[in-house]
Amino acid sequence: MQYERIICPVKIERTPLSGLIVIHPQAHQDDRGFFVETWQEQRYQELSIPGVSWSQDNVSCSQKGVLRGLHYQFPSSQGKLVTVLDGAIFDVALDIRRNSPTFGKHFGIQLDSTNLIQLWIPKGFAHGFLVLSPKAIVSYKASGFYRQDEEFSIQWNDPDLEIPWPLESPPSLSTKDREGKPLKQIPYHLLPDILI
Repeated sequence: MQYERIICPVKIERTPLSGLIVIHPQAHQDDRGFFVETWQEQRYQELSIPGVSWSQDNVSCSQKGVLRGLHYQFPSSQGKLVTVLDGAIFDVALDIRRNSPTFGKHFGIQLDSTNLIQLWIPKGFAHGFLVLSPKAIVSYKASGFYRQDEEFSIQWNDPDLEIPWPLESPPSLSTKDREGKPLKQIPYHLLPDILI
């Protein structure tokens, strides 16, 4: 028996932050639900997403008002491909590459299970998100293994960053995120110098 291969085109948007890419995969939707390819190596590489050797896949489930981040890992930096499987989040990537012309700048976007937009966050960025829906299930592929001893948390509401979190009330934070430090208090040698 032969099967027809359906080619699912993918569109991308470049952001003002070098290497950070918004991805619009084509979803096939009907009254039963949807099907979407969230990663296809050859196609994504053709769209200038660099070849990645994935180390692990992560899934988190959070309630409305949970804010996770802003996290990064160093020196074993990770690239992440973020997809929302259920619900909606406000997703933020913060450029912390110390030699980047956009150091300290952020990009925020709503990702949800209706628009199925993905965000490719290369190495050298901190990442965080706020849950907007009653709950959200977030999937992200990571290009490196998680190393708890190398994880850092930047203060989510660092006034110098001016991130416009769409909060309705104070967020629900982990102890680690409550204790995050402002970016200017992170020692220079603990920030990546990667440019994509």
